[in-house]
Amino acid sequence: MGEQGAIRPEKATKRSTRKSVERPVGKSARKPAAKATVKAAAGAGWKPESRLAMVRRARKINRELAELYPYAHPELDFRNPFELLVATVLSAQTTDLRVNQTTPALFAAYPTPEDMAAAVPEEMEELIRPTGFFRAKTKSLIGLSAALRDNYGGEVPGRLADLVKLPGVGRKTANVVLGNAFGVPGITVDTHFGRLVRRWKWTEQEDPEKVEAEIAAIFPKSEWTMLSHRVVFHGRRICHARKPACGACPIAPLCPAYGEGETDPEKARKLLKYEMGGQPGQRLSPPADYPGRPAPALGAG
Repeated sequence: MGEQGAIRPEKATKRSTRKSVERPVGKSARKPAAKATVKAAAGAGWKPESRLAMVRRARKINRELAELYPYAHPELDFRNPFELLVATVLSAQTTDLRVNQTTPALFAAYPTPEDMAAAVPEEMEELIRPTGFFRAKTKSLIGLSAALRDNYGGEVPGRLADLVKLPGVGRKTANVVLGNAFGVPGITVDTHFGRLVRRWKWTEQEDPEKVEAEIAAIFPKSEWTMLSHRVVFHGRRICHARKPACGACPIAPLCPAYGEGETDPEKARKLLKYEMGGQPGQRLSPPADYPGRPAPALGAG
């Protein structure tokens, strides 16, 4: 990725050659820490640390996640910046899977900003109804499409300052588009990212912009986009909101929150999701090196 308009969303990191997995495949997963070691190092026994120690631990977690998820990628299906922008707006308050199941019909009806700007609202609402909040999202999509048509020649701009001016587009959406469609590094603070970085004590902030700023200070800019993918992948697959699979987590020795979830290894493995649990992923059209199964189309199961 590099110049504006270059679309290489699947080439942001080193790729794994494995074609299928049912359990974690990274180095950390092959050499899990002994249970006693985990208990001594993490969870209730966690001791206060200096900022330098925290930064070193954070960067080690990032390295471990890079080995665990060498295939980490955006989990929204898209073929160009416009499709990614639209899909990201639709992803608010719903799953990427539901968005991916909805966008094929949407993009068939409105393939360009010009087409979407001219859409009949009621017709678009029916197409995107499965994603929820369809009236508000329709208004945003028609508005941002009109802005792209009128102000940017029908092209998605490659600058944060321009993207956040579009209806329905905030910093999170802008960073997703910049990082994955234009190769501009950015940290995407969604609910998964915020939850995990607080669990790991990288920050205590709740406001997404403050979280973004504090995490950006820990990592080199070149890591921002892939760090976002890895953390979100981990949050969706292992470190869940209500019941983390602590006993199946390769980075447990580095985690201050170890023990918040299931610590028994066998029980924890049953909590793994998507490719980690032998289940379909969220994309209907995943990258070629994704080790799990594609998601089913809408209504297919």
